[in-house]
Amino acid sequence: MAKPKIFIVYTGGTIGMVETADGLQPFNFNHLMDNVPKIGQLGYEIGNYQFPQPIDSSNMNPQYYNQIVKAIADNYDDYDGFVVLHGTDTMAYTATALSFMLQNLRKPVVVTGSQLPIGDTREDGTENLISALQVAAAKDGNGDPMLQEVVISFQDYVIRGNRSTKFTSTGFDAFKSFNYPNLGTIDLHIDFNKPFLFRPQVNEPLEPMMTMDPSVLVLFLFPGITEASVKAQLATPGIKAVVMRTFGAGNAPTEKWFLDAIGDAVKRGLIVLNITQCANGGDEQKRYYTGDMLAQAGVISGYDMTCEAGVMKLMYLLGKGLSTDQVKQYLGVPMVGEMTVE
Repeated sequence: MAKPKIFIVYTGGTIGMVETADGLQPFNFNHLMDNVPKIGQLGYEIGNYQFPQPIDSSNMNPQYYNQIVKAIADNYDDYDGFVVLHGTDTMAYTATALSFMLQNLRKPVVVTGSQLPIGDTREDGTENLISALQVAAAKDGNGDPMLQEVVISFQDYVIRGNRSTKFTSTGFDAFKSFNYPNLGTIDLHIDFNKPFLFRPQVNEPLEPMMTMDPSVLVLFLFPGITEASVKAQLATPGIKAVVMRTFGAGNAPTEKWFLDAIGDAVKRGLIVLNITQCANGGDEQKRYYTGDMLAQAGVISGYDMTCEAGVMKLMYLLGKGLSTDQVKQYLGVPMVGEMTVE
C-alpha cells in the first residue's frame, strides 16, 4: 500500500510555542518536528507550509484564512489529507470558516493544537498531532477518505468543525460539539461514527472561496441592556449583518423600543440572525411569544447553529456578493452540515 501523504499547515499557536524570557512565543515548524520524532514512526510522507510569521490565534482573521485555504488548494491533488496546526482560542472559528471556504471538499482537513506547548513536561500537543495525522490518513472500506469535511481532532474526540465550540480554557478536552454527535472517538483505536459523517452532494472539483466579508457584528443581549447601546451597535458603520445572541430558545425583550430598533434595522437592509446564548439546544423563534415577535420583526432563525457558525456563514454568504434576500434564504438551509432543520 502507498504511504499516506499528509500536508501540514502550521499557523502558530501554543502547540508550536517555546518558553522565552518574554513568555510563550511561536517558534518555527522545524522546532515542532524536532520535538515530535514519533511522526517518523508513522511512515507517512509529510509536506508542510508555515505562515511566514506564526501567529497567536487571537490574531486570526479572514486574510489568514485565505493563506490556509490557498495552501490546501495548491496542494489538494498531491496529498491524501491535511492537518492545520492552530491555537485553541479561535480554532472553532477557523474550522468553521474553512468548512464554508472549501466547497466540494472530498478530503479530510483536520484542525488541531494543544493547551500546553510541545516542549512542556505535561504537554498534550504530541498526542493531538499524532492523532490528527492518523485521522487525516484514515480510509474507508473502499479506499476513499474516511472524512470528507473539516474537523477538529482534540484529546479523545473528532468533531465536525462547524459544530465545535471551545468550552474550557484549561482542560485538555477543550472542544465540544453540543448539538451534533462526535464524528469519532480516539482511545486505543480511532473509531468513526460513520452514519454522521458529511458527504458532499455533488462530485465537483474543490472550489476554494477567499472573499469572506467581515461586515458582521455580534449583539449580545443581557437583562438591563439599554436602548442607547442597542441602537448604537445596530448603527455601526459598515455592518451588513448581526448575530443576535438571545436568551433560551431564542427569546429577547418585547419592549417597544427594542422591537422597533430591530425592525428598523431590518428595514434598512440589515440581516439579523437569531442564535441562542445556550451552548446546547437552539433557537425556536415560534415557541414563545417573545421569539415570535422577533420573527415578525424580520429576524432569521439560526436554529441550532453555534455562534461561530453564524458569524462565519454570514461572512461567507456576504463574501459571495449575494443579495439580502439570497443570504436570508441560505441562512435557513444547511450547507455543510452546520445546522439541523426539522
